[in-house]
Amino acid sequence: MRFGILGETRAWRDDDSEVPLGGPARRALLALLLARPGEVVPADLLAEEVDPARPLSPHALQSQVSRLRTALGTAAVIERTGAGYRIAVPAEAVDAGRFERLTRRGRAALRDGDPRPAAALLEEAVGLWRGPALAEVADRESVRAAAVRLEEVRLGALEDGFEAALRLGEHRTAVPGLRELVSRHPLREKLASLLMRALAAEGGQAEALLVFDQTRRHLAEELGADPSPELACLHRELLDTDVAAPPSPAAPPAQLTSFVGRGEDVDEITGLLRTARLVTLVGPGGVGKTRLSAELAAAAPGEVCFAELAPLCDGAALPQALLGALGLRGTGLHPDAARPLDRLTTALSGRSVLLVLDNCEHLVEQTAQLAARLLAACPRLRILATSREPLGVIGEHLWPVGPLDEDAAGRLFTDRAAAVRRGFTADPQLVRRICAAVDGLPLAIELTAARLRTLDPAELAGRLDDRLGITERGARTADQRHRTLRSVVAWGWDLLPEPERRAARRFAVLAGGAPADLAAEVCDTDAGTLESLADKSFLQLTRGRYRMLETIRAYAAEQLAAAGEQEAAERAHTRSVRRLLREAEPHLRRAGQLRWLPRVAAEHDNLLAVLRRAVEAREVTAALDLLASAATYLWIRGVAGAVVADAVSLLELTGDHPPAGLGEEYAVCVLLAASGGAEQPVRPERGQEQGRRYHAAAQQALAAAWPGDRAGRYPVALRAWMMHNAGRARAEERQAAFELVSAQRDCPEPWARAVAHYVAGFGHLGAGDTAAGEREFALARDGFDALGDRWSTAAALDALAGLAAGRGDRGRALDLTDRALALTEQLGALGDSADLLVNRGDQLAEEDPRAGRAAYARAAELAASAGNADGLAAALRGQADIAAAEGDRVTAERLYREALERIDPHAVKALGNHVRAHVGLARLAEHRGEAATARTHYAAAAGSAAGAGPSAPEVLRLLGVLGLPEDVVEAVSREGR
Repeated sequence: MRFGILGETRAWRDDDSEVPLGGPARRALLALLLARPGEVVPADLLAEEVDPARPLSPHALQSQVSRLRTALGTAAVIERTGAGYRIAVPAEAVDAGRFERLTRRGRAALRDGDPRPAAALLEEAVGLWRGPALAEVADRESVRAAAVRLEEVRLGALEDGFEAALRLGEHRTAVPGLRELVSRHPLREKLASLLMRALAAEGGQAEALLVFDQTRRHLAEELGADPSPELACLHRELLDTDVAAPPSPAAPPAQLTSFVGRGEDVDEITGLLRTARLVTLVGPGGVGKTRLSAELAAAAPGEVCFAELAPLCDGAALPQALLGALGLRGTGLHPDAARPLDRLTTALSGRSVLLVLDNCEHLVEQTAQLAARLLAACPRLRILATSREPLGVIGEHLWPVGPLDEDAAGRLFTDRAAAVRRGFTADPQLVRRICAAVDGLPLAIELTAARLRTLDPAELAGRLDDRLGITERGARTADQRHRTLRSVVAWGWDLLPEPERRAARRFAVLAGGAPADLAAEVCDTDAGTLESLADKSFLQLTRGRYRMLETIRAYAAEQLAAAGEQEAAERAHTRSVRRLLREAEPHLRRAGQLRWLPRVAAEHDNLLAVLRRAVEAREVTAALDLLASAATYLWIRGVAGAVVADAVSLLELTGDHPPAGLGEEYAVCVLLAASGGAEQPVRPERGQEQGRRYHAAAQQALAAAWPGDRAGRYPVALRAWMMHNAGRARAEERQAAFELVSAQRDCPEPWARAVAHYVAGFGHLGAGDTAAGEREFALARDGFDALGDRWSTAAALDALAGLAAGRGDRGRALDLTDRALALTEQLGALGDSADLLVNRGDQLAEEDPRAGRAAYARAAELAASAGNADGLAAALRGQADIAAAEGDRVTAERLYREALERIDPHAVKALGNHVRAHVGLARLAEHRGEAATARTHYAAAAGSAAGAGPSAPEVLRLLGVLGLPEDVVEAVSREGR
């Protein structure tokens, strides 16, 4: 017979049939005996503890023992011994005994370094549990300690089981169980350590660090203790490998060859950059300006950002391109209407950065205007530009870059020749002749040296003379002399076999290069051909991408047009980019986000190039399809501003009548066109009639694509549509958008269902039902989390945190905010992280001003880095609140005013901070006895709330539900009339 006390007390015969034990008294009696199998339990203790509310008489106890003996039969003997009773069964017959034996064996295997049998033994041991140990009698004095000990052993077995799983590499499957255990045992440091290790192994260093912070806080608050040395050591290790650090600016291109002949230039320009804020390297193509700028950037102290401008076709895209080079993106949790130039200025205003603008000549006027504005607004910024002509900005220092001198040219040729021809030696006079023939231009020297793979030096020199028209005495015509580089490129081109020439021609349509697979597809070639072109210096391979120098690319583009292949190459380019976007889009809303976002982002320049071509060619269908396929990437990554101009142009082509079958794509286009700031002519809240027509057509198209019982093609448009309408559109438009999205709760598309719950949550809040709103947000969170969508999960967690803060549950608000922070940091979403840190500061400020101040300071740092002006303003407002609470009214007033200068009063996410800053100034005025000034600020706060669309009281109440302090809401409602 087998017995169970790890849960409800039970008994089973050898054939696994269960023994009917009878009522609770008999179960309690058996449990008290089985807690110490083979040991005598005093009769008076049994009489008292079987039912403490009604102790048994000796006769009643004897009667219960007799009935229990009858139920068990002869398989288990209950003996009367002296003054008590004992059950004569071996420890192995009781599940608790088997559990402890298996646990000891599993722990021993783990200690011996054998995790697989350890995991099996521990899993079997834990599987014996069916509920709390000694469930019926765990509160009895005689067995309480035994029950607690068994629970402790079980927890240790669970820890050891997870330890074995981690050693076996099963990190992902361990995380959910560890999360649940840590939430139930927040003071258990080993569990926290295991969860931190599992998260870190899956790339979740940011969340692992938050687990440490939460554990440290629990230990301090409940035990007054610090984390153990072991946990602190793990924390330090994670800090050393934290992948959630802010993204770094683009580094200069990696160089695979030595740098020859410009050492003095590097030293002198480096010295010049210590005092000059704008230095432009000027010179003809192929003279080595980019290589020199890369060397200067690599040698420069402090922060450096290298921006390659060659792929840009339009100067209007310059600010967005520089934001990308800085590693910045917009915010995904809330709409962000800030112009890229404003974000760029905010990002650079407080940083000491050397910004390298490479290849400015095709956008020289726009680059000059941008450089002048940035230098004026950002006092610690320095700019190093490369161009074939000066920028013409006041204060510009020009540094002419000319051909290499004779010695340097010879060293460069010899160095490159040795790379392609082992043991290369040549007559120095012959080398000087070759270098003189190409005018000492570094690119021409490299292209020429690459030919030594198949030609000897003397033959190379002779062919070069013939090609360039050099006479026996070395004289050259003036016309040929100024065309040296082009001639060398053409000569090398003519030596390529036709398959390589064809691939090089087609490569010219690529913007910013491409990885090998995409390049091979567009060029209609194979990997070997691309490698051969790289060997001959017609392509460069850096960081896994093939690139083509602009001088060569310009020549290749001419050849492509002359061969009549341009249209075919452009079609292949568009087809490959479109396929990548379509393949990536579902993954960007699921667990593959972290893998697919960088992959799509790497082709950002190619996306812009194919989109621009489609718009310029008036290919409406192709352009709309590209925009819609790219929308998820653009919004999550926060780079929608890069396509605003093209989206606006596309709407001008289509008008307010979506093309047949493309209504959903049209709606996405309207949303993208409206994301570029308040000046755009497609924003209906600005009063433009055309914008309202676009808006109405988009609403109708989305409603047709998403009727609620079937899925459309682009679910991300639903969330973007609701956020776009949340605070800027008229009431009827806002309601229509809400009804459209909330109707998707029965949609077969799971991401759309989660969005519907998210949006419905705000609807319930607007109606005053916070409990229903919280349920909807929780469903949204669970839906997004199940799909692996970190971006949207963070948004739902943020909403839940706001509700928790609004009802005063600061602990839960902090936990939810920290979870959202972990997700946004994984995505590198600096702006979103800054917003969440401000919320964290608000949640901490009252009870722990020091921690609140630290959160605001970190938020300000991230917001400034991201160019998130509203986030920076919110952080300043938070710092002002703390200063005011501490009595530093001068600092508080300065910070409130600085915050108001930065806040966009029309942005939904900035509304609460705008209100709070005005209320803060009103209270400071009241303290000074300036009643009129106070009333002005209260009125401004109420006006800001009313400007959101609904009535001011409704907005204020909603903000109160989401965490706006009650006293602020009351003050505005009372004084702002």
